[in-house]
Amino acid sequence: MPPTRDDDAALPDHPDAPSGDAPAARPGSAPATVTTTDPAARDDESAPTAAPPLPAGPTADGVPTPVAPHGSTRASTPGPGVAVERDDDERDGDDEPYRVDLVKHAEDEPPLPTRERLLRTLLGADRLALDANPRDRLAGWLWPIAVTVLAGIARFWDLGRPHKLVFDETYYVKDAWSLVTRGYEAQWSAEPNPAFEAGDTSGLGTVASYVVHPPVGKWVIGLGIQLGGGPDSSAVWRLSVAILGTLSVLMIARIARRLFASTALGVVAGLLLAVDGEAIVMSRISLLDPVLTFFVLAAFGALLIDREQARRRLAERAAVVIDAGDDLGWGPRLGWRWWRLAAAVLLGLAIGTKWSGIYFLAVFGLMTVAWDLSARRTVGVRHWARSGVLRDGVVAGVAMVGLGVVTYLGSWWSWFASTDAYNRQWAALNPGQGVEWLPPALRSLWKYHQDMWAFHNGLETPHSYAAHPLGWIVQWRPTSFYYPTEVSGLQGQAAVDACGADQCSQAITALGNPVLWWCGAAAILVALVWLLRFRDWRAGAVLSGIVAGWLPWFLYAHRTIFTFYSIAFLPWVVLTLTYVLGLVIGPKDELGAKQRRVAIWCVGALLALVVAVSVFFYPIWSGMVIPYDFWHSHMWMSQWV
Repeated sequence: MPPTRDDDAALPDHPDAPSGDAPAARPGSAPATVTTTDPAARDDESAPTAAPPLPAGPTADGVPTPVAPHGSTRASTPGPGVAVERDDDERDGDDEPYRVDLVKHAEDEPPLPTRERLLRTLLGADRLALDANPRDRLAGWLWPIAVTVLAGIARFWDLGRPHKLVFDETYYVKDAWSLVTRGYEAQWSAEPNPAFEAGDTSGLGTVASYVVHPPVGKWVIGLGIQLGGGPDSSAVWRLSVAILGTLSVLMIARIARRLFASTALGVVAGLLLAVDGEAIVMSRISLLDPVLTFFVLAAFGALLIDREQARRRLAERAAVVIDAGDDLGWGPRLGWRWWRLAAAVLLGLAIGTKWSGIYFLAVFGLMTVAWDLSARRTVGVRHWARSGVLRDGVVAGVAMVGLGVVTYLGSWWSWFASTDAYNRQWAALNPGQGVEWLPPALRSLWKYHQDMWAFHNGLETPHSYAAHPLGWIVQWRPTSFYYPTEVSGLQGQAAVDACGADQCSQAITALGNPVLWWCGAAAILVALVWLLRFRDWRAGAVLSGIVAGWLPWFLYAHRTIFTFYSIAFLPWVVLTLTYVLGLVIGPKDELGAKQRRVAIWCVGALLALVVAVSVFFYPIWSGMVIPYDFWHSHMWMSQWV
């Protein structure tokens, strides 16, 4: 299966080829041999550029021919006086090398302006043409909105079922209400859940409660409760996460469209996230993890936009220098990167929801700098590594980490504003202790964070649904959120009235769509091969969230952790599977018409199977009362019970 060649895949085994930003050679075919007959080409590092005047138009797969680095002595793009020899196993069975004379083509085609040539090289013809006309722009929104509507139906349908605090809602919903009424998390009276579920919040006290997560996610839940008119309705408890879960589908559809330069693949990604079971469950239960997922996915999207804008700016400014005949040197400065700053704020909010957002900040920060390094090398900056690190990397590190920290500290504003919040007065009550050079408020907050860290790292309380992270990727031990005995214990006519059978079940199981996750696990291996073998930047991008959201948990496998934490990297499992499906279909001219139709039908059949499985599992994702035998038919593995 040949890879889908993209504008940012690298040319392997080419010492002067731009790393990470040129099309990969097709596996299994001989690389092109470029013979230069142009007397203007000379072995001189001071040569302004090796790129000839031939327009850097798209190759056979719609990807532009790479531009040689500035000052290189080897031409990467055929131009006038250049002949190309190569072996091609697909040409009518003739195995002899053939020659393509491009001189006439060069004379017939006017050369592209330097700016346009660089844009095609940096972004690719497909990406530049993605929104070329109003029809494409309209389709780029209408189809993602369509799958978002589907996602909204799955998430909002009878959102208040069950009218019970489910799983850790017992903490986060009540803490959220405390935040919006007290400004801090306060303790509740003994056994407060029945009263709270009845709309009675009189059990909320004024003594601060020791909580072990930052406040952003609880503020989001609390604001949803306020927006919905108060805590009387269980649907209102879950309003915020349902909105964020639905918007995540719209975001991933638009993100995948930009990432793969394809509206169709964007819709595929949106559809997969819309119907996945873990995504549905986590959008119908008010926990912190879906809020974390929303912020890190939004940050990823912001960095993709920043990547494109930075490359457009680099092409424009580098073209001015090249056209003037000057040396690029360290390359142009790119100025303020507002979308990168927006990503830093979003990542700060993610960390303010759960500390695991720190890993996304680290991985995404390194990824965006790698993109900048690759871009500078592609346009021909001689000192691309030094320039990329010092001009882009240092600035990105300071901006993203600094703004992320400021955002995180700002998320504690209500704690700072309160005099009664937990540990707020610790510094005043413990003079001479802690980090003494910090102001009292920050010294108290630092001590609070030390206590939180000790709790998280030492949490080893046995739990029947605790799961090692190795099994998360195949949903080996999903988390059962809800299985009430008052339903499973019904007998006789009461059971018949409830579910039409002699025995009933009501379940909310945070189980991802098995077909999607199992195929996603295999897709991760394919994407890893494509990243290492062909250096396709898209493979690195889709794997980045999995690296940030999954691998760090192996360091904490000793503590009590659960499979539903994998919701944080589910969007990248979806993107990885979408990426591999795009490889299967391939560009239009990589496969014959019949082969391409077969590939599209195979992908369509897989998507239909995923949707069918989701319809089958929806009752145990949404808490429907169903016959016991029907529930049991969903337990494909004993570990799922």
